[in-house]
Amino acid sequence: MTDPIDRAGIILCLISLATLILIPAVGSNYLVDVTTEILIYSLFALSLNVIIGYSGNVSFGHAAYFAIGGYTNAILLTTYAWPLVASLLASITVTMFITGIVAYFCTRLTDIYFAMLTLAFSMLVWAIAFKWRSVTGGDDGFVGITIPEILDQRINFYYFTVLVVVFSTWILWLICHSAFARSLLAVRENPTRAGFVGINTRLMRWWAFVVAGTFAGLAGALFAMLHRGMYVESAFWTQSATVLIMTLLGGMFSFFGPAIGAATLFLLERITNEYTEYWPTVLGLILIVILLFLPDGLVGLVTKIRNYWTREH
Repeated sequence: MTDPIDRAGIILCLISLATLILIPAVGSNYLVDVTTEILIYSLFALSLNVIIGYSGNVSFGHAAYFAIGGYTNAILLTTYAWPLVASLLASITVTMFITGIVAYFCTRLTDIYFAMLTLAFSMLVWAIAFKWRSVTGGDDGFVGITIPEILDQRINFYYFTVLVVVFSTWILWLICHSAFARSLLAVRENPTRAGFVGINTRLMRWWAFVVAGTFAGLAGALFAMLHRGMYVESAFWTQSATVLIMTLLGGMFSFFGPAIGAATLFLLERITNEYTEYWPTVLGLILIVILLFLPDGLVGLVTKIRNYWTREH
């Protein structure tokens, strides 16, 4: 049984899907490129919300799995000339495997210790990408990624991204509305009581971590193909902070909230950078507003406005 916010989100998602299909008809290459990147960041934010919104843990190192998926896909496509399907599947598998190892250690801890350990592993991934120049290109980046000729056209890659992101979102929806997610919510709300009723709390948190990291890796693989390159900045802590703010801005207690936050923050960054060079200042102000006035994000704000309107009328 879905809650009212999720039902509204489904309707919005269907309308958005129809809009996405029609966007190339507008004829603006810039709009197509921006929408493609928003879709990728939306998947990235949705993946992080499995950890934050459902398991109740905060990860400061989610960018690590985004970068692992991106670099793996880039290297397999370009250095080893793998087919796209095989490369994507391998990127997902490698990310899942590494995430599982990291999750084994991180889920031994809770609260701030968990968060700091995720940051430590993320910086380790960044350091490897930075120093392993012969494989990753170091601080120059891994550029000139080879992608199939059919996807070398902007419109074709756009529709490919829409297909992958929509399918991934559907899978995440099923996961987040399953018995597994209900057990995870029980762990989030009261881990001690959940343990008493027979739930393996650490295993639940481990699975949440793995699911989140795997889909982040897929988003990273798409990102690498879009930009025809992968750079160490994608593994840096600032990337983790950005996707965390996207999740908070949209609303971490709503399934579609992080996607809305990703689109909003990305567009705000683009618009702000056109008029001023002080985007970091604006970003800081946005974070302050979220923490002080919008703890439930934009989705929570809409819900409050709707409830107020209902009471008044």
